[in-house]
Amino acid sequence: MKMTPGVKYIILSTLFFGLMNIGVKYLENIPAHEVVFFRALVSLIVCYGIVKAKGLNPWGNNKPILIARGLAGTAALTMYFYTLQHMPLASAVTIQYLNPIFTIIIAGVMLKETTRWVQWVFFLVSFAGILLIKGYDPRVSPFDLSLGVAAAVCSGFAYNFIRKLKDDDHPLVVVFYFPLVTVPLIGYYTLTHWVQPNLSEWLILIGIGLAVTVAQVYMTKAYQLERASNVSNFNYLGTVYAIVLGFFMFGEAVSLLAFGGMALIVFGVMAGSRFRQPSG
Repeated sequence: MKMTPGVKYIILSTLFFGLMNIGVKYLENIPAHEVVFFRALVSLIVCYGIVKAKGLNPWGNNKPILIARGLAGTAALTMYFYTLQHMPLASAVTIQYLNPIFTIIIAGVMLKETTRWVQWVFFLVSFAGILLIKGYDPRVSPFDLSLGVAAAVCSGFAYNFIRKLKDDDHPLVVVFYFPLVTVPLIGYYTLTHWVQPNLSEWLILIGIGLAVTVAQVYMTKAYQLERASNVSNFNYLGTVYAIVLGFFMFGEAVSLLAFGGMALIVFGVMAGSRFRQPSG
């Protein structure tokens, strides 16, 4: 497997998103919208400082798509954080990682990007691993499942908006617009439905904001350097992280079927990457 810069960026992104997942899972007493708000607030401050330090225009060039990316990302993140708090970690992440399939479908319509048939085969192999891991989990309600799928769809739109911005705006500006949209959008509701965090929860909230900022920067660079079909399958690795972390940190059981699913995911990701389209 050739490790292009885009592939390296998406792998680093999934690692930092894994750290974010752990933090959100620990904050089960803090409402999801409040976690999203503080994640966005920390990211807004950090990103603005970096953007100004690099002499970039923080307001960007393609404002309609930047705002659309922010709206799609805010919706996806709010629903995803809710599922992280109400499902086992592995189940929530598993459902969220339906987004590569939606990303590819949306890219075909929005960006007219083509996908080789053999890539679809390996996507389906990875997806079969997802189903093997997920299996039947009575702890996942139909409502939570619906929110998880909706979050994955919104993520698919967000990733394609990022790709669409590749020739218009710097990755840091794209990342900056996410919290720029999120903070005012859910700020009022958060302040009027306040749940006071304790000291450890404050530290975790700040950590989530920092981890997800790094993850967003790497993810944005990956999607601007590579076709969506070339990097989106690497998101499946996040499910492997969730299985391992869920077992060691939250005592969530891992079955033999789950380990078999992990093997299918890794195989599908690695094999599919060998047939990716030229970047551009």
